[in-house]
Amino acid sequence: MNLRVVVADDHPVVRSGIVAMLDLEPDLEVVGEAGDGERAVALAHELQPDVVLMDLRMPGLDGAAATARVVTELPGVHVLVLTTYETDTDILRAVEAGATGYLLKDTPREQLVAGVRAAARGESALSPSIAQRLVRQVRGGTGERLTPREREVLAGVARGLSNAAVGRELFITEATVKTHLLRAFAKLGVDDRTRAVTVAIERGILPGA
Repeated sequence: MNLRVVVADDHPVVRSGIVAMLDLEPDLEVVGEAGDGERAVALAHELQPDVVLMDLRMPGLDGAAATARVVTELPGVHVLVLTTYETDTDILRAVEAGATGYLLKDTPREQLVAGVRAAARGESALSPSIAQRLVRQVRGGTGERLTPREREVLAGVARGLSNAAVGRELFITEATVKTHLLRAFAKLGVDDRTRAVTVAIERGILPGA
């Protein structure tokens, strides 16, 4: 079954290029295009896609605010940020809004496609430079120490639970689970769930098998 994608970008030429790129993949179907955040939210409600590929800087409702609305109002829809901006403020706003991942527009096609597929599964996709910036942010005063909640979320992942299942177990939203996971990834210096669990076990943060 095809993964349904909405592409939100205020530059028509850029948006058309992204759409054409995704349409080359047999398992991806672009079902809608938006030129601003309000339209992206409306299309997410109307079309119920698997993933919204969201630019950050758009007129009216920006990408971070639109992401927060989509994640809050449509828990089954995942948002993958695709932008040219990688300032600490931009990254943190997107992560706190509940974005599943954060990729830059110079990401190679195969990595972008893999990121869309990962986002549809509720898994995080981060450009390497974004992961490095997150590491620097979270190390501002906490070092690599995970918070108790981050350890609980990671322990659930280690048991094979989905983000939604972890959220139900801990009585938090799926978006909150994603935020804790992204912060844990940054602290551990990793960019996927499997590696996060492996590193956490190696460092004694989680018990070994």
